[in-house]
Amino acid sequence: MKHLFPLLLIVLRASLGVAADPAATPVSDDNKLLNGKWTPIAAVIGGIKLPADELKKITLTLSGDTYEVAVLGEDHVDKGTATRDTTTTPKRLTIKSLEGPNKGKTFLAIYEIKTVNGVDAYRVCYDLSGTAFPTEFKSVKGSQLYLAGYRRKKE
Repeated sequence: MKHLFPLLLIVLRASLGVAADPAATPVSDDNKLLNGKWTPIAAVIGGIKLPADELKKITLTLSGDTYEVAVLGEDHVDKGTATRDTTTTPKRLTIKSLEGPNKGKTFLAIYEIKTVNGVDAYRVCYDLSGTAFPTEFKSVKGSQLYLAGYRRKKE
């Protein structure tokens, strides 16, 4: 499990903005919903559940089309941008790391954002290979898919 945590950190660096058709949610609306700090509450990579105590150390900060991931106890952060496509179902992200341990890497992902019982929930499924957008919110054993659920961090 310790070997999976660095990979998790590589992937957690994400989320945000692009075009829309009339039937799609405007990107600016999703940006407004997503702006702020998020904590992962559950994560599965290649079918293996990650420990909750490790997830608590991670903070994902989203602002417009930029992101920053900080991990408690780490001396570096991962920063970058993402292009959001709200015209697809599920919605898509193309995440590009500009600083930190993932600098130069691109991850393809799908996402959804909703509010359930007054709590903001953000779910993302990343393809760690960077070769294709996931088609569903699943991470099965042996895959290179990373599925994470986030909740807005209370300030």
